[in-house]
Amino acid sequence: MSSRSAAPAVGTAPAEPATTVVATLMAAVFLSLLDSQVVATALPRVIGDLGGLDAFAWITTGYLIAGSATAPVYGKLGDLFGRKRIFLISILVFLAGSAACGLASTMSQLIAFRLIQGVGSGGLFISVLAIIGEMFGPREGARYYGWLSLTFGAASLAGPTLGGLLTDLAGWRWIFLVNLPIGCVVIVIVATRLHLPAHSRSKARVDYLGVLLLISAIVSLNLLTTWAGTTHTWTSPVIVGLAATTALSSALFVLSQSHAADPIIPLRLFRDRTFTVVVAVGFIAGFVGLGIVNYLVLWLQTVLTIGLQASGHLLTAMMLGVVATSYTTTKLIARTGSYRWYPVAGMAVFAVAAALFATAGPATSPFLAAVYLLLFGIAGGLNTQALSLAARGTSSRADIGATQGTATLARQSGTALGVSFFAALMTSRLPYGAADAAAYADALRPVFIAVIPMALIGLVISLFLNTTLSV
Repeated sequence: MSSRSAAPAVGTAPAEPATTVVATLMAAVFLSLLDSQVVATALPRVIGDLGGLDAFAWITTGYLIAGSATAPVYGKLGDLFGRKRIFLISILVFLAGSAACGLASTMSQLIAFRLIQGVGSGGLFISVLAIIGEMFGPREGARYYGWLSLTFGAASLAGPTLGGLLTDLAGWRWIFLVNLPIGCVVIVIVATRLHLPAHSRSKARVDYLGVLLLISAIVSLNLLTTWAGTTHTWTSPVIVGLAATTALSSALFVLSQSHAADPIIPLRLFRDRTFTVVVAVGFIAGFVGLGIVNYLVLWLQTVLTIGLQASGHLLTAMMLGVVATSYTTTKLIARTGSYRWYPVAGMAVFAVAAALFATAGPATSPFLAAVYLLLFGIAGGLNTQALSLAARGTSSRADIGATQGTATLARQSGTALGVSFFAALMTSRLPYGAADAAAYADALRPVFIAVIPMALIGLVISLFLNTTLSV
């Protein structure tokens, strides 16, 4: 699809309507990302009003798991029934969950409503990726994909501050209710100004078995990585059962996809070498990039012994590295059409940053720590949008949602497994009851060392990417 043929889909004057629509879509993504950040600062007030101290973590965990489990499904549904329709359904579900969260009277109700909100959020990001992919050709779309990086950065920076401000001025319920007026504006603009080619739905068949198996696999994997080694021991019946459920559901899902009329993840996508490479590199990027974030925070607080607020400031360096590099990368890809070397460079920088942390210790200065974190952020930014654009370049119009959903699933699965793997690695080296900086430094060092070979494997796989996007 060329950018010229795609542009009129949003109006008779292509540039201005396209910009308005994409900015509106970014607002929806901003709300989705914000709600994974904004709750943290309001939690003490929420617990004070509703109680439920033993379950409060599920306010965030439930939201994230629900979004992860439904994102690939939304991608495929958009391919089958139209991306505009699926986007509008997802934001309506998100707003319904937001309204219910604002009215919750018990902790159990709040957690249940956050699950509904999470189910809605799962469709927002995937739908926006797919809509941009349909509105524009790959290279022109790169410019707008860069906006996602800025949206992520804005949500990350504004989340904690906005959460505290709304809680102080209007009460914690407004961190959810504020979504309603903004979301309504998004619905009106998208409903009236986004015009995509009609999808033929007469023969579309939803792969219900595939949906159930995929959600079962994703939820089991996320619960496994959340509970293993913390809430439950690695050998407990709960963890063993979750591991078995993950493996069985995943195997049955793959088997079901080879027989489904309209599979959630068409196996034919993997006939394209670039797509297969994108999925593999995305998995590794999630594993070594996002999977290690919690352990970077732990390293700052236990090895450098700095407080929560100070560690948050240092992590800002990493986040800024992700945003700036990701945005710059998309601009360069839009100009040249070439994306091959960005994931290669990203994996190399991951390996370098991990090696620096592996040699660091209690004597490392906060300034050097910030530099090392910046390198992690740069590595993440080099991978994020380049892989999304590479995936987009492999897909036909009919498979944009499934392609982006599969790539996103690979990255999220890598993150979940990375968290679990690094937790097992650290706890196996941390003496029981140890609390001094040296002990944590010794326990966390193998975590960083383990990143190096994984990143180098990702580097080698990245070399098999094709070089350019079509116009």
